[in-house]
Amino acid sequence: MSNNIISLNHITKRFPGIIANDDVSIELRQGEIHALLGENGAGKSTLMSVLFGLYEPDEGSIEYKDKLIKIKNPNDANHYGIGMVHQHFMLVDVFTGLQNIILGYETTNKIGWLKLKECRENVLALEKKYGLNVDINKKVIDMTVGEQQRVEILKMLYRKSEVLIFDEPTAVLTPNEIIDLMNTIKNLKAEGKTVFFISHKLDEIKMISDRVTILKKGKCVGTFVTKDLSNAKMAELMVGRKVDFTLEKNSVVPGEEVLKVSHLYVQNDVTKKMAVKDVSFDVRKGEIVSILGIDGNGQDELVFGITGLAKTCHGEVFLNGENITKLSINKRNLKGISHIPADRHKYGLVLDYNMMYNMVLERYKEPQFSKAGFLRKKNIQSYCDTLIDRYDIRSSQGSSTIIRSMSGGNQQKVIVAREIERDKDLLIAVQPTRGLDVGAIENIHKEILKQRDNNKAILLLSLELDEVFNLADRILIIHEGEIVGFFDPKTAKYEEISLYMSGGKRDTEPSLSLKEFKKKELEEKNSEVKK
Repeated sequence: MSNNIISLNHITKRFPGIIANDDVSIELRQGEIHALLGENGAGKSTLMSVLFGLYEPDEGSIEYKDKLIKIKNPNDANHYGIGMVHQHFMLVDVFTGLQNIILGYETTNKIGWLKLKECRENVLALEKKYGLNVDINKKVIDMTVGEQQRVEILKMLYRKSEVLIFDEPTAVLTPNEIIDLMNTIKNLKAEGKTVFFISHKLDEIKMISDRVTILKKGKCVGTFVTKDLSNAKMAELMVGRKVDFTLEKNSVVPGEEVLKVSHLYVQNDVTKKMAVKDVSFDVRKGEIVSILGIDGNGQDELVFGITGLAKTCHGEVFLNGENITKLSINKRNLKGISHIPADRHKYGLVLDYNMMYNMVLERYKEPQFSKAGFLRKKNIQSYCDTLIDRYDIRSSQGSSTIIRSMSGGNQQKVIVAREIERDKDLLIAVQPTRGLDVGAIENIHKEILKQRDNNKAILLLSLELDEVFNLADRILIIHEGEIVGFFDPKTAKYEEISLYMSGGKRDTEPSLSLKEFKKKELEEKNSEVKK
């Protein structure tokens, strides 16, 4: 008997116009962390969806402990101890963490009544055992992304899963949350669990996995012992060419002010607490300014206040010298803002539209794309096809592909392509390379630098320190809604920046509450009047 717990044998899965998995075979050994690496659209998530029962393979077979099995749905997968944390979490927003964890796997008495106390005790015991701290009484909608992920992991463990699939688990996590997740996965391995770890981040694969299988355009390139491969070699096998990990950045002298944020206060919609407190800064032509901080420190609300997605409580936003604080989102866009949002599903795409319509969401009224109130579909399709080639967007049916059916990375490419090609004075890029492979990241970074060199102003918000250091001309640190430090990336050190991000150090005075600020502002105005 072999040491394999799962064997995927010659798996082929077809969709209209594309072969997502083409004769793929992988052997997963008991108690190992096995990474699955590939470009966006290489077939990683499809293959794991076949293993989890979301898709049935067109060809091939699955063995569990050397016995041929059929997995027709997720219940079958759960029966064989296979659990999955999806790239986009499968949680009910209005349910609590506890309700999500036990959903479909509830403990009941003889007459069918839910034994909630026993369920809670079992979940809390799992929390303690694996160090997965989360308030299970909180509704999912009020949780951070990291908390939601811990709920997903607890959901798997509650079902006694022995094979755990993590699909791009770090794509939406902060650096600290990534470290916590890596420790959790190592603990799971130590408990004898087997892990399938899907990622495009080479450092993480190198750090955590025992073996790695590389997919390219649906085909299996090979399975390797991870420690035997360098990052450069993994990238080359994945992309099919050598990847340049260093960026050439031209020296540019910033020009006129494009964006000016003055004494901005913005409230969090859920908690009703002031998330942005007295924030002021500017962004000029030909420069990239990065707002850097641990996730949940006011970055989202700051962007919402600038773009119009949230009302500001106080302060002003200027674009090219014009006060746009009271303008609608659409009018701000027309005035010269492009926005790559953090949440691509909620703010970036219409999931049930096809790709070509998503490409012109903010431009369909332009003469190029409409005439006398009717869409010029041929022009839209031609424009979309051009961007598909330029940004290497992969899908089953080209410009006619429904966005919902595309991989997360390719959905991200659609948004990045659309917003950069709008050619506006200000590009607000929030997590622009989230979910992208190394080859795509290299291309997107070059496009962003090209915008900078073409005299555009760029506001970058990213949780990736390497990305910030590679792209930014100035770094502003945000902590608990306040700007606490200013850095030049040429001279800044990771350790010092981390200290500012955690609140351990600051160069600015603590911000006043909105009430105190307004009182001070009024006193200053009265003093000027008296003079």
